[in-house]
Amino acid sequence: MSGFNEDHDGSFELNLTVGSSFMLLLYFVLLVAIGFAFKTRMKTGRNFLQAGRALSIGVGSMAFLGASLGIPEVIAMGAMGARYGRSALLFFGIGAIPALLFAAVFMMPLYYGSKARSVPEYLGLRFDEKSRALQACLFSLMVIFSSAISIHVIARLIQALHLFDALFPFAGSAPAWTSTAVVFLSVAVVMAYVLLGGLSSAAHNQAWQFILLIAVLLPAVVAGLHSAGGWSAVMASAPMRSLDGASSALRIGHTSLSIRAISIAMAMGFVLGTGYWCCDFREIQIPMAAKDSGSARRIPLLGATLKLFLPLVLVLPGIVAVGLPTPHTTSIVREEGGVIYHTVTIIPGNVSAGQGLVPAKTDPGNGSVILSPSGRPELDYEMATPNLLLHFIPANLLGLALSAILASFMSGLAANVTALNTVFTLDLYRGSIRRGASEQHDLQVGRWVTVGGILISTVVALAAPDLNHLMDLLGLLFSVLNVPLLATLLLGMFWKRATGHGAFAGLASGVVAAMLHYGLTLPMDAERGVHGGWIALVRQYPNGLVQDFCGAILAFSVSLIGTVLVSLGTKPRPESQLTGLVYSLTRRQPIASLTPWKKPETLALAILLLSLVFGFVYG
Repeated sequence: MSGFNEDHDGSFELNLTVGSSFMLLLYFVLLVAIGFAFKTRMKTGRNFLQAGRALSIGVGSMAFLGASLGIPEVIAMGAMGARYGRSALLFFGIGAIPALLFAAVFMMPLYYGSKARSVPEYLGLRFDEKSRALQACLFSLMVIFSSAISIHVIARLIQALHLFDALFPFAGSAPAWTSTAVVFLSVAVVMAYVLLGGLSSAAHNQAWQFILLIAVLLPAVVAGLHSAGGWSAVMASAPMRSLDGASSALRIGHTSLSIRAISIAMAMGFVLGTGYWCCDFREIQIPMAAKDSGSARRIPLLGATLKLFLPLVLVLPGIVAVGLPTPHTTSIVREEGGVIYHTVTIIPGNVSAGQGLVPAKTDPGNGSVILSPSGRPELDYEMATPNLLLHFIPANLLGLALSAILASFMSGLAANVTALNTVFTLDLYRGSIRRGASEQHDLQVGRWVTVGGILISTVVALAAPDLNHLMDLLGLLFSVLNVPLLATLLLGMFWKRATGHGAFAGLASGVVAAMLHYGLTLPMDAERGVHGGWIALVRQYPNGLVQDFCGAILAFSVSLIGTVLVSLGTKPRPESQLTGLVYSLTRRQPIASLTPWKKPETLALAILLLSLVFGFVYG
């Protein structure tokens, strides 16, 4: 393990060299420098909040994906790979592709063509101000909690891996102080370049951070594959574990078809996937800031193409990490010149009780290994990607590796912050409080919201309890606060009869239904509280993912039914007011001088066919 020493708890202690420290410092300086490069352009709210609607396809596509690769997502995807094997590789490989293609072909023409600056503003244009305000409030809550989770995760990761301890020798035996200091420094850098250059600075930094993350993870994955015996050996040892934990199946001929798997496919492939890539403004803000309508449609298309390859550097690390040999304490006796030498390599208990490079969880109080109800050690899957990265990274590239870890954190945080300042400024402040504000005033408000949003998220992160099962928590947050929007948006875009009262009722009822489901259910491996069951315990699910999936389906269904029923009982808007807002009433201008094979629809079909090929590879 070049550059690392194993310490008492089985994590890795970093021996930073002067060169590595300088590399890390240089990375921070470059991020802020990009912010300074765009500072002179920040004269109005449009420049700050929308990048002047001038983002190119190349930068936009990488920023589009970079915004989705915050530290919780990167760590969680590796953890899913370690926990569920090739099933996670398949889901993350092709599960998002239909949603991305749907966004490019159907939704972006309406988003961009309506001149809306945010998803809540589109709701305001299509329905009414109360629907806009409700969704803006829900989105703001989701962003605050999501940012808090990101801050909490990076702090826990730095503390668990003892990263940067060498930079703070005066901290002594207080690793929590070290992690807090590094997190505050990273947060300050994000705040600086967003305040300086707004969305333009954030998007360009996200693009570079995306490149850096892939450039660092890819060699580690290649080295891990080589050490594990190659692709065939890793795939042969990686089972297709069911994401729902179900063991029963319905036999149809010679095919084993899990009934629960059907609901999971609907939840993850349609409700959660489409809701994230088509409705989450943290993602949509990048194509909505493109230089023209054609670019706005091509950004998700190019993003979908790149997304096909991402599981190889994001999910595969977990599969490789759990498949490598598990370290154990060894004793070697050798004789040299008549002298007998005993070499003892002591491996901490949680490492030897783990699987591969994935250690077992330990009790924070006494340090003992935590056992499952069946008596087996519970694995800390979220350490899979970090441990693989730190295991195979060369000593002279440690600074670059740490920059990549922090890049994923800062990229996700910047996406949250730029989305929050836009929604709060345009949809809550200007939409409800000060309607006649100038563009210069929007610029000032946007900057104040940037500072306030980061500070509030940091306070929430510091006050939060220890968080486990990241993917479960992210899915829970999304199913409660964002999934109801998907049903309302789809009806608004493709059903002329949908009304503002129906949209508001659908959004509100979907959120209430998701919260009730969350308060009445609990995963079998969790305690009441953060993971649910705080009202009463009506049902237990095999794990948190199944709870999230069922909650998402419920929220979507209730929102859909609520919107339809109330819309049928209220008066719709005249069709003349829905031009450019409803798909059937919008004339789609053909993109000039494009041969048929370059058209978005043709490209989308080609990408969909390519995803089927990747499905066979991943499956």
